[in-house]
Amino acid sequence: MRKLALCFLLLSFTFWSCQSFKTSQKDAKLFESISLLDQYMQNNDNKIINILSSDVSFGHSNGWTQNFDDFKKDFSSKKVIYKEIKQIEISEIKKHKKFASIRRKIQVSGLYKDQSFEMKLVLLEIWMKKNSV
Repeated sequence: MRKLALCFLLLSFTFWSCQSFKTSQKDAKLFESISLLDQYMQNNDNKIINILSSDVSFGHSNGWTQNFDDFKKDFSSKKVIYKEIKQIEISEIKKHKKFASIRRKIQVSGLYKDQSFEMKLVLLEIWMKKNSV
């Protein structure tokens, strides 16, 4: 009986390991896009506009919702300049058809109106697959 339980446990672990690998390979493009978003924010690169949907909105903890035009204006004004954006963890990934929701934590530092800041942010991002990306 013990050998059977051990065999089942080993088989379950092997199956679980294979599933994790397949999932991470399948999500490579998504993780690449997330990394690109962080890179564009950190480098204050205007290419960020190209990866955002025109109907994007940013909900902030103070209740303010920022639309695409507000974001573009604030981003180009350099009101906030990020020096470092470091991902701490991805806590959840949910997929449905061509959409994925990601919950993750990041550590950010930078300048807001010439005042230094450093904080941890918890994000919920909705990603849409478009043209295989």
